[in-house]
Amino acid sequence: MNVLLVGSGGREHALAWKLSQSPLVDTLFAAPGNGGTALTATNVPLADTDVAGLVDFAKANAIGLVVAGPEAPLVAGLADALAQANIPCFGPDGYAAQLEGSKAFAKDIMRASGVPTADYQVFTDYDAAKAFITAHALPMVVKADGLAAGKGVVVAKTHAEALEALHDMMIARSFGAAGDTVVVEDCIVGEEASFLAFCDGETVVPMPSCQDHKAVGEGDTGPNTGGMGAYCPAPVLPDTEWERMAALVITPIVRTLAAKGHPFKGILYAGLMMTADGPMVLEYNVRFGDPECQPLLMRLESDIVPIMLACASGTLTPSLVSWSPKTALCVVLAAGGYPGSYPKGMVISGIEEAEKTPGAKVFVAGAKLEAGKLLTTGGRVLGVTALGDDLASAQANAYTAVSSVHFDTCHFRRDIGDKGIRRSAK
Repeated sequence: MNVLLVGSGGREHALAWKLSQSPLVDTLFAAPGNGGTALTATNVPLADTDVAGLVDFAKANAIGLVVAGPEAPLVAGLADALAQANIPCFGPDGYAAQLEGSKAFAKDIMRASGVPTADYQVFTDYDAAKAFITAHALPMVVKADGLAAGKGVVVAKTHAEALEALHDMMIARSFGAAGDTVVVEDCIVGEEASFLAFCDGETVVPMPSCQDHKAVGEGDTGPNTGGMGAYCPAPVLPDTEWERMAALVITPIVRTLAAKGHPFKGILYAGLMMTADGPMVLEYNVRFGDPECQPLLMRLESDIVPIMLACASGTLTPSLVSWSPKTALCVVLAAGGYPGSYPKGMVISGIEEAEKTPGAKVFVAGAKLEAGKLLTTGGRVLGVTALGDDLASAQANAYTAVSSVHFDTCHFRRDIGDKGIRRSAK
């Protein structure tokens, strides 16, 4: 069959790499793709939010499966439009995608489903939000309701910080319409984990846990990014807990959405805080995380296409999904200045050498292929990922591979996996 992959990041290169291994795939297209997807797919110059253009392309090219990488096309209704054209889509409909597209919607669904999460209030009126914040205990979290490219969340340690964030969102409109509604919630403390599951609207098949590293600097210091690295599995959420966690934070959401007539099909991702009082959900995503996707797909032994088709058609079974017993770790190489402004157009070298490291694969995130050379185009440029027999060996392999790669201004965290290694040693 012909498959259309939507998106342009490191997650999409990992998906293209995995999809291209399936004997079921005849031709793989990526829209718009990047310099990595160009190695295994045919890139198509269509924006990932051009729903009408993507559907027209799928019709014209006899696409048998559309795989939505990022959240924006799903929130924009890509799955709904494809359903009208009878084209299977791996990803939820626009209503269910609000779990990521609207933080207020997600919190309300969590409350209705009995999922553990921080107490919260939703505001559309600036003065009412201001009064609530002024009287609220510290610290607190102020969130823009809509999609804000991962930047619409402020953990405020003072009332002045919280009020500044509120003004920034609702009055200055730094995030546009995403800040018209604001969620203010209690701040919860603990160690974070990412917990994902394949869903077909009823059946839930959990994936191994991951741990992302959001802060730009070692020791979780500096501003937050889209993610500077991840590893899988995460000792903070061992495999003995996956079924219980799915029953606690995934299945109740799937049941609630099914009851509303919008069965969740695709990947449901729970961002967890492992607190002293037990796990609590920080947020939901409706797609693979980036960079969690990279180590997860390195460990996935099954053909991913039958899994995706089963999710889309409501025929998912656990027997379709099998995992390598190895550990995988991804280190993100970023351009100087990221997550602020950064230069572009630097030549990337050493990928071939890096992939000679046992179990290593380099995924392209922000780079284009031009005249046979990879040139940087984004802030997060590469995801250097490696397998190992345990977390320490996966970490060693990944950093050995990193040492072979070069582009000007490259920076990366040198402590990806340290937290998990410390926990395992206890």
